Amino acid sequence: MSDFTNTRIAFIRARWHADIVDRAHDGFLAEAETLMPGCVTDAYDVPGAFEMPLLAKKLAATGKYDAVVAAAFVVDGGIYRHDFVAAAVVNGLMEAQMTTDVPVFSVSLTPHNYQETQLLTDFYRTHFISKGAEAARAVKGVLDIELPSAQLHSLPGAVVNG
Repeated sequence: MSDFTNTRIAFIRARWHADIVDRAHDGFLAEAETLMPGCVTDAYDVPGAFEMPLLAKKLAATGKYDAVVAAAFVVDGGIYRHDFVAAAVVNGLMEAQMTTDVPVFSVSLTPHNYQETQLLTDFYRTHFISKGAEAARAVKGVLDIELPSAQLHSLPGAVVNG
């Protein structure tokens, strides 16, 4: 895809650690502006990471978006253990894209150890900028894949109806 003027992307931001998560959105927008000029990105906020998969599925199902990106910073200290939440979020995002046929990308990071020190907060704020940019490159890469129906039929093991 070389013309992104009709491309629309939803970007979901969890509000836990918003000062860190918002940097992923910043990095995404900066990279998308370069890689996909004319692309429109709509931002949606949810309370936490656990709420992202359902919204991703609903947004994808509208047919309004070419891709959905979901960003969160999942750490211990909330109601649930971070590893439980992270697994549920990633599995839910995968289910959303498999159900709707709209690509869904995760910028949901789960550090092994996180303490709210200035040093670690600064590190993750910077890290999330680069992760947002990586997500923009991934979105472009997937949207660039344009396989005509004839090519789909010729893929090894492909079973395509229609």
